[in-house]
Amino acid sequence: MAILVAMTQWLTLSRAAHILGISRVTLQKRIREGDLPSFDGMVDAEDLQRAWPQLDLDASGSFEKTRAIREDAFAKRLRERVLPSQEALAQRLFAQGQELAELQRTLTRYHRLVEDLRARLASLPRPLAAELGRILDEGLARAISVPAPQEDLRALDAMLRVMSAHVTVKPSGHEFFVEGSETLLKAALRAGLSPNYGCGNGNCGLCKARVVSGEARAVVPSDYHFSEAEKAQNHVLMCTCTAHSSDLVIEVLEAGLPEDIPEQRIVTKVRAVDVLGEDMMRLHLQTPRSNRLRFLAGQRVTLGLSAGVASSDDLHAELPVASCPCDDRNLIFHVRRSTSADSQVEAAGDFTACLFAGLIKPGAEVSAWGPWGRFVLQRESTRPLVFVAIDQGFAPINSLIEHAIAVDAAESITLYWAATQAGGQYLPNQCRAWAAALDEFSYRPLDLAGLEAALAADSTLAGSDVYLAGPAALLAPAEAALRATGLPAAQLHVEAV
Repeated sequence: MAILVAMTQWLTLSRAAHILGISRVTLQKRIREGDLPSFDGMVDAEDLQRAWPQLDLDASGSFEKTRAIREDAFAKRLRERVLPSQEALAQRLFAQGQELAELQRTLTRYHRLVEDLRARLASLPRPLAAELGRILDEGLARAISVPAPQEDLRALDAMLRVMSAHVTVKPSGHEFFVEGSETLLKAALRAGLSPNYGCGNGNCGLCKARVVSGEARAVVPSDYHFSEAEKAQNHVLMCTCTAHSSDLVIEVLEAGLPEDIPEQRIVTKVRAVDVLGEDMMRLHLQTPRSNRLRFLAGQRVTLGLSAGVASSDDLHAELPVASCPCDDRNLIFHVRRSTSADSQVEAAGDFTACLFAGLIKPGAEVSAWGPWGRFVLQRESTRPLVFVAIDQGFAPINSLIEHAIAVDAAESITLYWAATQAGGQYLPNQCRAWAAALDEFSYRPLDLAGLEAALAADSTLAGSDVYLAGPAALLAPAEAALRATGLPAAQLHVEAV
C-alpha cells in the first residue's frame, strides 16, 4: 500500500513574501501580533496559507510571472533576459531531483514503519487492534488530505527556486533574489542593498564577496586577478557573477552609514531635461558604465558644469539625488528655479539659471562629486516611516521612499507633501500610484497651514521615524509641530533643501 505523508515545508520570510507577492515586513507584523507562527526565522507553508485564507495565488505577481515563463520558455528574448543559463537551470533541477529522491526515501521508511505497526497490531486482542487500526487509518487520512491551495503554494515555490536564486548576505542577514542571469551586484542594488563596489565591470575588485555556501558562476568577463589566498577562500566578484545554485550564501560588507561611502568624482552626461512645472525641472544624468556613483538614499551631490556649457567653468550646485541608489547609473535631480530673492545670483549665471535658460542640453557633460549628508534611513529600524516634504523637499524624500519600498523597511509609509503654491506637488501621479499599489502607503497633499494641523492630529508620530525636508525658511513651523506630538528627538531627521 502506497502511503503519502504531508511533509512540513519551511520557508524563509523573504521567500514566503516572494511567493505570495507581499512585503517581508507584513509577514513580520503578523508574526509579532501572534497571527503567524514562526521558528528561527522560518514559517510553515500550511501556517502561511491559514494566515492568508483570502489569498488568490492565481492573481499573485509571482504566479503570473511563473505562468508567463512557462508559456514563453522558448522565446529568445526570454531566454536571454529572464531565464537563468541552461547550466544553472540544469543544476537547480538536479538539486530539486535530489530533494525529491530523499523525500521518496523518507516516505518509504514511513511506509515500512506503518506496515510494521499494522503487523504488530494483529497480535493484540481483536477489539483493541480494531480500535488502534481505526485511529491509525483516520490519522493517515488527515495527514494526506493537504488542501489544494497549499499544493499550489508548494508548486509555486518549487518553480521559483528554479527561476530565481535566493541569496543571503552575511554578516548582515539581508536577503535578495537573483532573477535570470543578472549579476549578484545588480540584484543586490535592485533590492536596495549597499554592498561595496567600484567600477561595476570586473576591473577594480572592490565588490569581492566570499561564497559561504552554494555556487556562483561568472557571466561577465573580468580582468581582475584573485590572489591564491582569495581563490582558496572562494572569493568572487559580485559585478561579474550570478547565483548558479538555488540558494547562495555570501559574505560581504555593506554600507549602512554615510561614512561608509567614499567621496567620488565622476563626469556624467545629460540624458534628459524635463519640465515638471513652471518653476521645476527634472535633470536626468547618466554615469559611465565603468564608473558608477555610490550613494545612500537621501544624500546630496555637487554638480558642476564642464567647460563650454557656460561662460564660467565654476558654476555648480549642491542638490539632493531624487532617485534610488538601486539604479546607480541614472541619477535624477529636481531643480527649482531661483526665486526673486536670488535674483542677484541668477543674474550672475548660476547652475540653476543655466538649466532654465536651456544651456544644459542632452549630451552635455556635468561633473558630479560626493555624496554628502546624513539624511538617510535609520539603520535597522522597523518603525513606521513618516515623510514630510515641503515644496522641492520632495526630492530627497522621493529617494528615501523608493529605497524604503525596495528593502521593505517599514510596516507602513505615510507621505505628507505640503506646497506653498498651486501645483507645488509637481509629481502627484507618482504619489498616487504608490498609494494605489501599496496597501500600507498613505499620501496626503496639503498646503502649509493644513500640514501643521495634520501633523498635530497624527497620533502615530511618536512611534514612527519621521523625515522632514524642505526649504530652510519653511522648516521651523513643521519641526515645531512634530516635536509637540512627543516625537523623540532621535526619531526626527531634518534636511534643508
